[in-house]
Amino acid sequence: MAAQRDTADLLDSALRVREAARSATAGAAGADAVLAALAEVVEHDHASLTRWDPRRRRHTTLAGSYPEDATAYIETRLHRDPVFTVLRGPARGGLWLGDVPEELLAASPGFQDVLAPLGIEDGVAQCLFAADGRYVGMLNISVRGRRRTPGPARAVVTLLTESLAAAVASCEAPPAPEAGPAPRAERPGGLSPRELDVLAELTAGRTNRQIAERLYVTPRTVGTHVEHILAKLDVPNRAAAAARAAAWGITPAR
Repeated sequence: MAAQRDTADLLDSALRVREAARSATAGAAGADAVLAALAEVVEHDHASLTRWDPRRRRHTTLAGSYPEDATAYIETRLHRDPVFTVLRGPARGGLWLGDVPEELLAASPGFQDVLAPLGIEDGVAQCLFAADGRYVGMLNISVRGRRRTPGPARAVVTLLTESLAAAVASCEAPPAPEAGPAPRAERPGGLSPRELDVLAELTAGRTNRQIAERLYVTPRTVGTHVEHILAKLDVPNRAAAAARAAAWGITPAR
């Protein structure tokens, strides 16, 4: 009976997380309310929800409790960590620290230089994807010591990722100002912000797969954007679109 009550409590907590995420998506609450609800699902010492900014190629913390140096790593360096390649791979499942191969941990600056000094021995890093396949951000949860998270709680975190992704995607930070004769905010050619991102990548001669890897979408999604770009700009091919972008001063983010 105790186990059943524990399971019922966990499910109630999961519902509260989902409701908090829905409120955040609707603009009625912030990401901090989502993290507070998640604390009832997974007991932790640090946690954060971050949104990915594809133009600046960095994460922005929407809510979190990590120390300043760990927050800075998550925002500016985590997407270059070897662990991140595994996280955003085809499986797209959360990676719990206790399940990471030792050789991967040894190669991870995030673990060796940031988490290990904090005494972190468990937790999860979970990439969040929108319904259209876009990578929108990440959930990070860290636990000190050997308080291994129970299996049911792990499963609940996985089930909540769709709601968390929607909440993160809705929390748009103001776009960073960009230099150049034609700022992207002007949306030249009537292109959407995402189409402008793809157009910028075309100026470097990148393939759909290379662009997909840089923007964290699928090659098929990039192909659709390219078709829309060619139609809106009324140009015959990618080279012509790239030439138009160069004339506008549009270049890919570093």
